Amino acid sequence: MPAARAGHAVRPRAAYGPPPTVVAYAPVLPALATVLLLCVPTAGPDPGAAATSRITPADAASAVLVLCCAVTVLRGGRRVLSPAAAVVLAAPAVAFGLAAAVAADPYAGLTGFCRYAQVFVLLPASLVLLLRSRRDFRLVAGAMVVLALVQGAIGVHQYATGTGASYAGRPVRAVGTFGALDVMGMSTVVAYGTVVALAFALAPPAGAPRWFRGAALGCAAALAVPLAVSFSRGAWIATGLAALVMLLLTGVRRALRVLAVVLAAAVVLVGGAGVGTELIGERLSSITRVTAAPDRSVTDRYAMWDAAVSMWRDAPVAGVGLKGFPEHRDGHASLGLSSGSDTAGAGQDFQREPLLSPHNMYLLLLSEQGLAGLTLVAGSWAALLAAGARRLLRTRHATRGHGGEDGDGGVPGGRGCGLAAVGLLVWQGVDFLYADIGGPSTVLTGVLLGLAAWWAFAPAAVAPRGAGPGGYGPLPKGAP
Repeated sequence: MPAARAGHAVRPRAAYGPPPTVVAYAPVLPALATVLLLCVPTAGPDPGAAATSRITPADAASAVLVLCCAVTVLRGGRRVLSPAAAVVLAAPAVAFGLAAAVAADPYAGLTGFCRYAQVFVLLPASLVLLLRSRRDFRLVAGAMVVLALVQGAIGVHQYATGTGASYAGRPVRAVGTFGALDVMGMSTVVAYGTVVALAFALAPPAGAPRWFRGAALGCAAALAVPLAVSFSRGAWIATGLAALVMLLLTGVRRALRVLAVVLAAAVVLVGGAGVGTELIGERLSSITRVTAAPDRSVTDRYAMWDAAVSMWRDAPVAGVGLKGFPEHRDGHASLGLSSGSDTAGAGQDFQREPLLSPHNMYLLLLSEQGLAGLTLVAGSWAALLAAGARRLLRTRHATRGHGGEDGDGGVPGGRGCGLAAVGLLVWQGVDFLYADIGGPSTVLTGVLLGLAAWWAFAPAAVAPRGAGPGGYGPLPKGAP
């Protein structure tokens, strides 16, 4: 080819491609869409279908996320999972396959397998493979905070205007866009956002502007209001324990300072402003009466727990099969179990919602998947928590004496990401004692597990600042 004329240099190939910013953010866009599309209302003509089996925009985005990951891996654009990550993330799939095989209803077993695999295997593995740096982690975690603020604002408006779900005979329960059939949806989303905001308030990124910590603290304090008016005891307990764990992992002095600020702001917002003081106080006091004087919801929960244990005794190894709890419930439940829970408000007429699960994820696993399923699935979560906590503690020791969350001089860091990952896992592990999966917000559980798995196993989680995809080289030109 003839040489290019002077003054007319040939443009490099990269100049004809997409802008550097698009290249930098492209891998994380499906994950952001999966989170933020939960802002879209999901109620349709059939509220029951919307709350249980309807495919939501967030579900569709999660499918795109998994597809993008598969295409990227097949093209050789990402490293495969490490052996440890592969074992931990694949273990639940074995349990789901076994439980689907023994299900009395093959169709229910197949649909259950697909849903469980989506949430507990495919989404987490895809995020581990697609997230390239702590910047990507913070983008997805930040999207959780944005989602929490949006849903929380809607929930507070519902409480203030009396347009929420029915609680104690009054339409004041904040449920966001999830509706009265999924009263746990908004509280779960808001709790996730609270944990993430608190994590980055405790350990902001290196080089973050001065306002970053204050903004994160403000978000955590503001989210206390919708969390309070969700009237979800399980979410309150899980959030408190997750916050306590993160504070202890941060250090006593900083923990006390941050805790004082958050508590003071929360007291002003919730108590000083008179946000549901009487109802919240009654709900809080009911936590101490769950054994001495349980209310109807607690009594039903105890009955369903007993039914789940009874199912496990009949099928101790593999359980009664995926989606088998509703079919076997009546044969194992006591006569004290009510026919359903009353739901109304938030744009929905009164209806009686059947009790289709034990409202305890561990007992749901035990009843439907047996001891094999509980061991493999809960063991996978425990391994994620142990690996994440171990990496966080190592990072804390490595950065001691170095400024910032990411450290200096190439010292591995990422304490904010680690705190968020561990805090979210602790929250989910505690909440699963009072709840199980179900509803549109379930897809966010898969994102949570993906962030936790990325922190626990991805080399990029503790790579030096400026490391690129996988933590082995520089970021693409133009990446932030």
